[in-house]
Amino acid sequence: MTGFLGMNTKHNFVLLIRDTDTITASLRQALDESSPEERPGLERAIALAEAAAGTDETQLRARWVRSRLTAAGFTGDIGSVAAVKALRQAEPKLSLLAAAQLQKDAVPHPE
Repeated sequence: MTGFLGMNTKHNFVLLIRDTDTITASLRQALDESSPEERPGLERAIALAEAAAGTDETQLRARWVRSRLTAAGFTGDIGSVAAVKALRQAEPKLSLLAAAQLQKDAVPHPE
C-alpha cells in the first residue's frame, strides 16, 4: 500500500506501508480455528505472506512503479523519458525528481 501526504502539492517520496505482519497473524489465527480441509490452503497462504514479507523496499517500489505504468497503459521502455512522463501522469502528485528516482530504482528490478 502506498500513500501521499498533503493536498495539491508535488511530493518527492512514496510512503510504503507494510501490513504483512498483520495479514500473517490473521492467517495464523484462521489456521488455528480451521477444519482439516481448510488447513492446506491456509498453510500455503501463510507461506506466501511470509515470502512477501521478505521483499525489500526497493523491490516493492519497483513493483509499484511497474503496476502504475501498466495501469496507465504504458508499454514502452521503463528506462525512458516517456516512462517518467507516464508515471507522473498516473500519479500527478509525484514531483519530477521523485518520478525520476522511482524509475531509476525500478529499472534493475524486472518483474
